[in-house]
Formats: sequence, structure tokens, C-alpha cells
Amino acid sequence: MRPEKQLLLDDIKGKINHAKGFLLTRYSKMDPNLASQFRTALHQTGGDFEVIRKRILLKAAEAAGCTIDRTLLDGHIGVIFADDDLFQTTKAVFKFKTENEEVLDIIGGRFEGKLYSAKDMEAISKLPSKPEMQAQFLGLLEAVPSQLLAVIDALLTSVGFCLDNKSKT
Repeated sequence: MRPEKQLLLDDIKGKINHAKGFLLTRYSKMDPNLASQFRTALHQTGGDFEVIRKRILLKAAEAAGCTIDRTLLDGHIGVIFADDDLFQTTKAVFKFKTENEEVLDIIGGRFEGKLYSAKDMEAISKLPSKPEMQAQFLGLLEAVPSQLLAVIDALLTSVGFCLDNKSKT
């Protein structure tokens, strides 16, 4: 293999290993302005869009320890690497996909070392963000003690009302 291709292969392999996850996409009819908007939206979430030759992608993925089905890779292939937050990056990708129909098609992705289908990646994009999940969890933990205190308060209040009514009669 030529040194340039080996360098490219090592670069892609490093990105696959370093990223928290990636999405495989098929794109068509993407003009430069639309591509620039897409890349800007991805950079805001910590993602990066790379156009990679299929052969290099397959070799780099195999060297990184994940196998990609060759039959899925038809047309122009792009890979979106999520370096910071995979959830926010997938949300941005699916938002772009719905706003610009027939431009981007999700093939699948990889998250935490496991390959997922396009439907699975769409389900991941619909999950709440990490701060939202933390807030929901804390709300759940807080709900039980606050409800218990409300019940105890209601019992004490009703006993107080009963004693007050008894003293008036």
C-alpha cells in the first residue's frame, strides 16, 4: 500500500477508535452551502463529517475491530464521528435529515463498540440528553420523600383539626 493511503487508513482507524461513536450515511444532492451548514451544525455538537472511500473505510473499520456490511455501502458514503456527545450529534443529524429530505440517508452506526441499524440510531437520537436524564432521575428520587412528607403533614393536620373541633364542642 502506498504511504499516502496507509497514512489515510491510519487516520481513519484512529478516528474510529477515538470517537465515542459514529454514524454511516449515504448522501446525494448536497450542494456546498448545505454541506457547510451541516458541518457547522455537527461541529457545534462535537461531531465531524468525513467523506471516505468505501475501500478505505472497510479496511480501517476492520483494523479497528468492527465489521461493516459491504452491501450497505452503495452510493456516496459519509461518516459522522461523534467525539463529545453522541446523543447530541445524532439529534443534529436527524434534524438535518428531516429538514432536508432526500439529501441524507442514515445507514447505521456504532455506539459503545456495538453496531446498530438506522432504526436503532434514530431511537438513540430521540433519547433525552444527559442533563435531562439526570434531572429526571433526581426528580424521581425526590418524589418519594416529598410525597411521604405530604402524607405525614396531612395526617398531622387532620389530627389537629379533629382536636380543635373536639375542644369547641
